[in-house]
Amino acid sequence: MTRTHAKALHILLASLAALLLAGCPPRESIAKINQDPARFAGKEISIAGRVTDSFGALGSGVFQIDDGTGTMWVFSEKFGVPGSGANLAVTGRIQQGFAFAGRNFATILRETQPRH
Repeated sequence: MTRTHAKALHILLASLAALLLAGCPPRESIAKINQDPARFAGKEISIAGRVTDSFGALGSGVFQIDDGTGTMWVFSEKFGVPGSGANLAVTGRIQQGFAFAGRNFATILRETQPRH
């Protein structure tokens, strides 16, 4: 490979990496979200942590994530409900005033993408 080809390949790979990173929603701490949920309402964000509680049926349900700064409930309509103790990252939109299975949640993350 010539020096010109190597440089062009390097530029191409750097550009591709920048595009991939630009498409990822920002990861926020749960404490920051809980401090001012209106600031995040409707925005797509990611949180990560350990599942501490979950309930649901037929692939839909809610589960609680603890990231060490606080806890937040996540509503999953299409991606199933993980068991307690699972460590994962979730992407979704912050929603205020949510009800599921007879319970009310002040602030919840509504999952929009498969978790990782």
